[in-house]
Amino acid sequence: MSKLIRAMTRDGSLRALLMDSRDIVSRAVEIHKTLPTATAALGRTLTAASLMGSLLSEKTDLLTLRFKGDGEGGTIVATSDYMGNVRGFIQNPLCDLPLKENGKLDVGGCVGKGLLYVLRDTGGVEPYVGISNIISGEIAEDIAYYYASSEQIPTVCALGVLVDRDYSCKSSGGLLLQLLPFSDESIVDKIESNILKAGNITPLLIKHSPEEVLSIYLDGMEYDIFDELECEYRCECSREKTDAALVSLGVSELDKMISSSEKTELTCQFCDRVYTYSKGDLLQIKSRLEKND
Repeated sequence: MSKLIRAMTRDGSLRALLMDSRDIVSRAVEIHKTLPTATAALGRTLTAASLMGSLLSEKTDLLTLRFKGDGEGGTIVATSDYMGNVRGFIQNPLCDLPLKENGKLDVGGCVGKGLLYVLRDTGGVEPYVGISNIISGEIAEDIAYYYASSEQIPTVCALGVLVDRDYSCKSSGGLLLQLLPFSDESIVDKIESNILKAGNITPLLIKHSPEEVLSIYLDGMEYDIFDELECEYRCECSREKTDAALVSLGVSELDKMISSSEKTELTCQFCDRVYTYSKGDLLQIKSRLEKND
C-alpha cells in the first residue's frame, strides 16, 4: 500500500499533501510493462491524480487527469477516488527516450505539447471539466499551472519517479502545497526556500518516512497532520461493466461481432484484464437488449 498524508499550517495559510507512491507505480509497471521514460510519465500522473483525488469530498466522487500531448508516449490517463486509490494507462508504454543533458528522464518529450483535462465526476448529469495547456510535459509544472490558471489556487507541485536499473520503480512520490484564502504572504518565501534546500522528492523518500519528508518541506512552519490514507493501484473493472459496454454498442454491432469470430475478447485499458465472450454469450446479451426495446 502507498501512503498519503494531509496537513495544514496552524495559521490556516497552507494545505499540504505528501505521498509515497512507490507501490502504486510498481503495480502500474507490472501491469503495463512500461519502459523507463513511460514509467516516469505514467507514475507522475498517477501520483498527481491520487493527491488531487484525495481532495474530493464524497465516496462516489472521481477525478480523472488526461494528458493529451503530441509526445511519443501518447495520451496518459489516471483516475482517482476520494481515498487516493488510482488506476491509469499510457498509450505507448514502450516509450523510452534518450536521457536529457542533466541525466534525467525526458518526461517532457514523452508527453509533448497539448492539453491537460481535469474531470471531476461528483454525481451530476455532466462531470466538471477543466482544461489548461501542457506547458512543459513534466507533469508537476502542468498541474501547478492548471490550478493557477483554471481554479486560481496558488499551488506548488513536486513529483518524482526513480527507475532502477532493472526498470523497476525504486522510489516515487509527490507533494502538493496550496495557499488558502487570506494566507500570510510571508509563507511563500519559506516554501521557496525549503523546496530549494530539500531538492528532489524521490531521494528523500528512500531515506525518510513521508512524515519526515513533509517536515523538511514545511521546515519553520507550525502545522498539524490531520489524516493519513493508505491507497493503492485499484481497478474497478468487472464482467458487469463489460456487459454494459457491449449493450451500449447496439444490436447491429453485436451482430457483426457474432458473425466475425467464435469468441470476442475485451481488454481493460487500466489493468489488462481480459474478458472473453463466446457467441452464445453475445447472443444472450443481444436477446436481453431486444427484449428491452
